[in-house]
Amino acid sequence: MYGTNLDEFIRLALEEDVGDGDHTSLATIPPDAPGRARLLVKEAGILAGVQVAVRIFAQVDAELAVGVLLTDGTAIQPGDIVLTVEGRAQSILKAERLVLNCMQRMSGIATYTRSLVNLLDGLPTKLLDTRKTTPNFRICEKMATVIGGAVNHRYALYDQILIKDNHVDYAGGIEAALTKANDYLRATGRDLLIEIEVRNLAELDAVLQTAETQRVDRIMLDNFDLENLREAVRRVAGRYPTEASGGITETTLRAYAECGVDFISVGALTHRVDSLDLSLKAY
Repeated sequence: MYGTNLDEFIRLALEEDVGDGDHTSLATIPPDAPGRARLLVKEAGILAGVQVAVRIFAQVDAELAVGVLLTDGTAIQPGDIVLTVEGRAQSILKAERLVLNCMQRMSGIATYTRSLVNLLDGLPTKLLDTRKTTPNFRICEKMATVIGGAVNHRYALYDQILIKDNHVDYAGGIEAALTKANDYLRATGRDLLIEIEVRNLAELDAVLQTAETQRVDRIMLDNFDLENLREAVRRVAGRYPTEASGGITETTLRAYAECGVDFISVGALTHRVDSLDLSLKAY
């Protein structure tokens, strides 16, 4: 999922930032002037984006020598040194901002994700991310949630069928939506997971009835309160994996998990997170 797409993301990000040249560095630093720098931690958290940084440095200048001292997923403290880089000073400066932008944002996501995963300690429920990501930065944000201990939900629109409330309404109801989804997969020869969102117990009952003749792989229970969520899990009775979603925060996460759902999706993992403070300094 990440390989070629990550290289293309880096290429486009450098193109956006560098344009026809880093004219400040070109004007002030000789082309072959040597430089070295180290990436310093200024705030406690969970480190993410090291491998992305290595790829950025390599794409900017294959002759840059990067020494990785701390790996993705490491708990970090102010004063820690994540990596060192040596080579042409112009190249280090060209890569600096993209490296920091990615690593700071990714480390913030991984830190928050890890804090929620820790709240689920001892329970089988898995934490999922969502598609509530920054346009054109999803690849890094999805990597960061995994580093923090979550599980990627679908990556994009193309790799899963997720029938949400608007799909149900536009399709003409639960049965119609599921029937059309199954017909589509048969007609196109695609093998995609089918998940359907329900808004209440009545819609859940409609899914369970339709699932007697139409394939369903997971049921999303959206904006259920705890009482109705427990009842929904009871009615599903383990026949299908269940996912709770909708406004679940760190204060309610464990209570929702204790209702017995298999997954909890939290959009805030990627859209309500502060970046972690890191810096790249010459030495």
